[in-house]
Amino acid sequence: MAVAYGIIFALSLLMPPLYFLTVHKKQDEPWLFVLFLCVCAVNLGYLLISVSQTVEFALWANKITYFGQVFVPLCMFMIISKLCGFAYKKWLVGMLIGLAAVMFGIVFTTGWLDWYYVSATLENANGASYLVKEYGILHPTNLIYVVVYFVAMIVTIGISLKKNRDASQKLAGFMLAIVIGNIGMWIVEKIVEWNFEMLSISYLMSVFAFYFVYILLQDYILKKDLPNPAVLEEKPTIVVVDNLTVGEKMKIVLAQLTADKTLTVKETEVLEQMLDGKSRKEIAKALGVSENTAKTHVAHLYEKLGISSRQQLLAILYKN
Repeated sequence: MAVAYGIIFALSLLMPPLYFLTVHKKQDEPWLFVLFLCVCAVNLGYLLISVSQTVEFALWANKITYFGQVFVPLCMFMIISKLCGFAYKKWLVGMLIGLAAVMFGIVFTTGWLDWYYVSATLENANGASYLVKEYGILHPTNLIYVVVYFVAMIVTIGISLKKNRDASQKLAGFMLAIVIGNIGMWIVEKIVEWNFEMLSISYLMSVFAFYFVYILLQDYILKKDLPNPAVLEEKPTIVVVDNLTVGEKMKIVLAQLTADKTLTVKETEVLEQMLDGKSRKEIAKALGVSENTAKTHVAHLYEKLGISSRQQLLAILYKN
């Protein structure tokens, strides 16, 4: 089994460089990158436990595992929230990071205090070492922590699924499958007695799934609503905005994006609403998000287009 952990860890190590070689080239997604690093930490910990010769070494390896584990659900929640069109205040994100740090702090005291593990022994089976633990009074806090995050992910996806756009629903459905897969693996590991950490496989599958989502989204636009973006002719004729369909307006605006910029699904939906003359409040209502979230999407959209106002956006349509 130690060999299996080694293979899983090696596969995990592929993801951070893949992020910089592919995803990061077109858009910055820090939570995705942090997720990749956390899964590397989790699988490194599992590998070190499997080759441990002493309880002390195994407990330190276990701390490495937990360092990744407490941040994995946070990263997944933030990624899912963004893909579903939700944005959070910096203070709330800071609180969530602080909570993850507290959870890790509880585990980090293992070996000195008995509130998470009362005791631990090292055993060996199938060519790998594993810890046999007697849980302490604070061990259920990790269960509560994970369950709350899973519930938050499902609620976030559920809200997204209520939206009308087929593309958003398909994306939310795919993310729901990822979450349910993790929940199922987590439950099985809790109720079935075996010496292999199935979460190592579950986390690896999750990072590959999220990576796949971001690769697909890089060049995604609402193809059913407009043709592929095309570069405008060097001397286009003057455009009368009122005579253009929303799809035609979208084509003109998207042609202004530089080669290293692409819009997310939500940003594309916001742009479509803006070109249809909707106010921020109307956009928020149409997309089922708060006005602050709509404002955040608009800001990201402006940044990618190199503009700072709706007037400048509309001016693109008059550009010769």
